[in-house]
Amino acid sequence: MTSPHISSPSHLLSPGRRHLLRWVMPILLVLLFLMTLIWLPRQAQQMESSERQEQLIADSLWVEQAIRFQLSRDDESMRLIGREIINDRLKKDQFRIRLNALLRNNREFYRVTWFNADGHPVASTDDFPVARNGLSEQSQQTDHNARIIRRPMYSAPAVPPGIAEPVLMDYHIPLFRDNHYIGSVVASYSVSRVLNEMVPWWFAQDNEIVLTDTDDKVVARRTAGGPGLNVYTHRRELELPGLTLRLHTNSTKSAPKLLPNLLVGSVIVLSLGLLWSLWALWRDINRRMTAEDALVNEVSFRSAMENSLVTGMRARDLEGRITYVNPAFCKMVGIAADELVGKIPPMPYWAPEAMDEYQERFSNVLAGRVTPQFETIFQRIDGERFPVLIFESPLVDQNGKQTGWMGSILDISDRKRAEDLNRMQEEKLQASARLASMGELASTLAHELNQPLAAISSYTTGALNMMQNGALDPTSLQPALEKINTQAQRAGNVIRSVHQFVKKREPERQPISIKNIVDNVTPLIELQAQQFLVVLQTAIPVNLPNVLGDAVLLEQVLLNLTRNAIQAMAAIAPERRILRISAALDRNTSSAQSSQQAIIVSVIDQGHGIPPEVAAGLFSPFFSTKAEGMGMGLNICRTTIEFHGGTLTYANNPTGGTIFRFSLPAQGSAN
Repeated sequence: MTSPHISSPSHLLSPGRRHLLRWVMPILLVLLFLMTLIWLPRQAQQMESSERQEQLIADSLWVEQAIRFQLSRDDESMRLIGREIINDRLKKDQFRIRLNALLRNNREFYRVTWFNADGHPVASTDDFPVARNGLSEQSQQTDHNARIIRRPMYSAPAVPPGIAEPVLMDYHIPLFRDNHYIGSVVASYSVSRVLNEMVPWWFAQDNEIVLTDTDDKVVARRTAGGPGLNVYTHRRELELPGLTLRLHTNSTKSAPKLLPNLLVGSVIVLSLGLLWSLWALWRDINRRMTAEDALVNEVSFRSAMENSLVTGMRARDLEGRITYVNPAFCKMVGIAADELVGKIPPMPYWAPEAMDEYQERFSNVLAGRVTPQFETIFQRIDGERFPVLIFESPLVDQNGKQTGWMGSILDISDRKRAEDLNRMQEEKLQASARLASMGELASTLAHELNQPLAAISSYTTGALNMMQNGALDPTSLQPALEKINTQAQRAGNVIRSVHQFVKKREPERQPISIKNIVDNVTPLIELQAQQFLVVLQTAIPVNLPNVLGDAVLLEQVLLNLTRNAIQAMAAIAPERRILRISAALDRNTSSAQSSQQAIIVSVIDQGHGIPPEVAAGLFSPFFSTKAEGMGMGLNICRTTIEFHGGTLTYANNPTGGTIFRFSLPAQGSAN
């Protein structure tokens, strides 16, 4: 059986077309050859120029990192000196000895001076130290700013008065001890030495290095290999705390020249390329087909991945119009993708009660101001509301131009329910802690109630006896009745304090007075204090502003802290068993932060103190040094104070014992 005849592509062409193709192909190849001869030398020159520029950029980055690394090491050394001064471990006569070794190994330093709080030099590596007002104006302003923010800062490079060194850059490290400013350490850098010491010699031989400020004013220059030729240049920002400098590098190399033998090499390469081109064309076709198949598979994979996501994805253009939604988002709101794509606000998943919030956010989107992360509520097609967490980020095309915004939407209904459950459990834990405290006070409470009740019974019996003996004069009964009333009020106050303390209720934040809180819990504190022969002293000013909080929760914090303090003094001499409760307005708040005033409440004991091995886990849940303790008291206290926007800390009492302090924002101050 004969096979059918299959014509080749060349048989399909007419003789005239085949003849034309034989002439056209060589002409095209020759033209390609000539164009390549013209283009290739120039392209090689550009490639070499690009390589030199890339190498300059890489070297400049390395130099910038080297300077930043050395300054970071110097910063660590200066901070260590500052901590030793704060902790009083570095004296005036030791300062220069300690710093001389550092300056010998780090020649970029010009001098290091230790100033006291009044600005006078305490010690210096300089033989003739100047006062703080002898520094440049920029350095004095930086010193003031560093004290305000309590962080080290660099001053702008400047020429100080009376110094021959061209330009100095001061690094100010403010020193605070117990929130009190005690002085500062000022490390003065010679900017020219920074370049000479921190820039490698091999880089300086091939490049001109210049440091400028943000206004491009030159503050230092190094030209070991001569001035730059402005052919290969690069500029990098050197970001320092409180200061931004620019590092300019200008190569001394000229533009690359065309190689004389490049043309010969091009002829040989292109001759071989003519033979290789057909094979390369066949290989390129196969690669294209493979790439197309891979692209189809990639698109299918990405589609399957997007369809399997549980996170909703929503893309919008710069006008707020929806351009893409994934199936998870459609399932979340119950609306099909074709009904959402192309929509402009208001959106069908917006809840009517939050319409103002949506409109405000949409206005910010149009203005280019998008909140990266926020929570809001959406509604499904059936009207059901659900909370969502949204992450917004810009959409950028391949040219780096922003085309819109991409949002990731998470349904956080389960998380909200978990948070509510956790809050309820926290409230139950706090109530249990209060009941446990009452259990510890049960015997003392019974004794405290037994005294007024026994007195009432005694006075009542005496009054009855007087009535039976015929002494019916009301004036003779008045003293007994008044004492009965006093003892009844005493018992009532104790019972009322206990009832209010253990009453189960929802937390309520309302304006309350610190003095009222202390007065309410004082009867319960005194019950514990009497058992251990502890004297209670309180110092609560009456003119303190109110705080916004829950009185019962704050009373629980005070009761827990005072109980720990009383128990800590059980083994010391009776004359030292003094428990102090004081409150004061935070006086460390600057005028610029007057809207953030806080009230500091201190519980001070003179007990055994807190050992270092115990301090690490002091606030950890279920950590306790007591055999009968659950280890939740201090953890609950810290959680309660943080719920009110404050902090709970502790410190050693200079006279022995421990001081627990918690801060509460004053009513009307910003949180």
